[in-house]
Amino acid sequence: MSEHAIAGRAARPTMKDVAALAGVSLKTVSRVVNGEKHVSDDTREVVERAIAQLRFQRNDSAASLRNGSSSTIALILEDISEPIQGRIAHAVENVARQRGSLLFTASSSGDARRERDLSESFVARRVDGLIIVPSPADHGYLQSELVGGLPIVFADRPPQGLVADTVLSANREGARMGVEHLIGRGHRRIAFIGNEESVHTGGQRLAGYRDALAQARIPYDEHLVHLGEPGSSRSEAAISSVLALADPATALFTGNSLNTIATLRAANFPSSGLEHVAFDDHELFDLLAHPMTVVAQDPAVIGETAAHRLFDRLDGLNEPATVTELPTHLVIR
Repeated sequence: MSEHAIAGRAARPTMKDVAALAGVSLKTVSRVVNGEKHVSDDTREVVERAIAQLRFQRNDSAASLRNGSSSTIALILEDISEPIQGRIAHAVENVARQRGSLLFTASSSGDARRERDLSESFVARRVDGLIIVPSPADHGYLQSELVGGLPIVFADRPPQGLVADTVLSANREGARMGVEHLIGRGHRRIAFIGNEESVHTGGQRLAGYRDALAQARIPYDEHLVHLGEPGSSRSEAAISSVLALADPATALFTGNSLNTIATLRAANFPSSGLEHVAFDDHELFDLLAHPMTVVAQDPAVIGETAAHRLFDRLDGLNEPATVTELPTHLVIR
């Protein structure tokens, strides 16, 4: 758009404009806009007619400065395209809508610096509270906001360097159940493809894998474990590696939905012969040629629980921060 077009754009109407057109005081317009009493029906009708004629819209940012509430909350995810996090976002949005709040959502892409910038930007915009699916980084920079009364809830993973309300799944227990299922089917060489241990869920699920092996007295073999960013080429390399061992893998446990999807797309997976159990369910997993057994968590409950905790804080709940761990369960297909 040209500078001339920008300069020629009409200014947005203000309450002063409404008051001038309606022939009333600015305070009267304010009362009508904010739904206050002490305005006659005739006067209210005149003001509302002026509002419609001017297409005036209330400035909610200015209103929030006056009453201390913006009726907005913010959700920071790592990646909204990831199925589990997308369902968490949907659940948070539903609760926010029920409570009459607008939800702002943004993705950090796993970048701790971007996550901090987003947090600080939302705080500067005076959101009423934050829900964060955190990256593995120090969150101590939010301490002053917590002390100042801003409710903050962490979902799916705990914060570092900060004590705050947190909602998690039973990641370690769930992974243990999944690997135990494979052991129960006679497998002793079970490969693991998952996230880095520095990611809370990745570390917990690897720990559950090791727990199941230890309980069955199966030695842990680091050559069967492949950790890193999800990707079909990485999964393909991992599968080739575990099948090329002198004592090759006969089964596979994948640590989250993105690693599972990447593995299903790996060119060598269909012919690998690996029996596969995955952490996280997906709406299409039961439609595969070989329906997949999964360890299921409920991301909708994670999102709902985190959102309700946030609104409980906004409603005045004053108690120490809690960690809520939600159960996982094995879906055998």
